[in-house]
Amino acid sequence: MKNHLTAIIFALAIIISAALLGNAVINRNKKSGTIDVTGLGQKNFTSDLVVWEGNFSRENMEIKVAYAELEKDRKAVLDYLVARGIPKEKIIFKAVNTNPLYRQNYSSSGNYMGQTFLGYELNQTLQIESNEVDKVEQISREITELLLQGVKFYSQPPRYYYTDLESLKIEMISRATEDARVRAERIAENSGSKLGRLISGNMGIFQITGQNSTEEYSWGGTFNTSSKEKTASITMRLSYGVK
Repeated sequence: MKNHLTAIIFALAIIISAALLGNAVINRNKKSGTIDVTGLGQKNFTSDLVVWEGNFSRENMEIKVAYAELEKDRKAVLDYLVARGIPKEKIIFKAVNTNPLYRQNYSSSGNYMGQTFLGYELNQTLQIESNEVDKVEQISREITELLLQGVKFYSQPPRYYYTDLESLKIEMISRATEDARVRAERIAENSGSKLGRLISGNMGIFQITGQNSTEEYSWGGTFNTSSKEKTASITMRLSYGVK
């Protein structure tokens, strides 16, 4: 009788253990409910730093003459910029580039007949980096007035930057995170659930584009330097649990 009772207890223990194990397997394989959302943080801002470059050149058969003429042009450029309010220390003149000029000669039948030396071309570039964005922008458009003084000046388009990108980036992350959280709450509410804890968060690429432009976002991030007025944006992908 004792052995029979022991067998019954042992059998019940096996059944209960199997049931518990089966329930554990089911719970382990059951996927918890989650809500995955992507939030966008975006802000328009104005560049507070401009970098502008221009160059001027002279050509002459004699290198000394070409250099003397280039020096006169350099003084004319410097005087022009200083007269318009650019401090001398902000005007950086780079090294003079010297290039010999040649003409390639060919016969009437197309055979190469050597080259003829035409002289030298001397070229110098200047750069201005300034927080007076509007002033430098205007000068970059008007400096071609130097052509009237015989200075062969070429003005390049200014490049525009923002000096506090780190703070801007943090602000965009905060906006994108808040936007994603609001989206997740609405999804949970509409489905009759409650939003649980944050499970994971992934930050997208920080992008800077020109305002009202047709620039496309890139996987590596777009960094516009041609527009003074810009738009910064970033995305945050968040995953929340559901109660």
